[in-house]
Amino acid sequence: MRAFFALISGGLFGAGLLVSGMVDTAKVQGWLDVFGDWDPTLAFVLGGAIIPMAIAWRFTIGRAPKLGGTFPEKPNPRIGHNLVVGSVLFGAGWGLAGLCPGPAMASLTFAGWSGPLFVASMIVGMLVAPPVRSWVDGIAASS
Repeated sequence: MRAFFALISGGLFGAGLLVSGMVDTAKVQGWLDVFGDWDPTLAFVLGGAIIPMAIAWRFTIGRAPKLGGTFPEKPNPRIGHNLVVGSVLFGAGWGLAGLCPGPAMASLTFAGWSGPLFVASMIVGMLVAPPVRSWVDGIAASS
């Protein structure tokens, strides 16, 4: 049953990305170009993601998922070097490619060879991230 609902949720998420224009790299790069030809329409997409998630965090307190498991812990609001470095890297990749992980997975179906190339690069980045994080943590601890 969990796999069925994961499939339904993933399909709904992908359809939302497609309808909102988040899979259009030119539209995403237009959103990020605040000093040029800025396209503010994706602000509604971001608000449509942040607002329900903020409400969902409030409703999960003291509850368990209906299909088993546990809800993830609320993220630590502390701004540290991991958050800053991760945000900079994520933003740079998003700005250069116009894709983040969700739309990148959707791009596998329509982007020709560039979709799989981006997803492969993203996977390599995910594999390299833990050793780089340990290295950065070591530098931070020694200073």
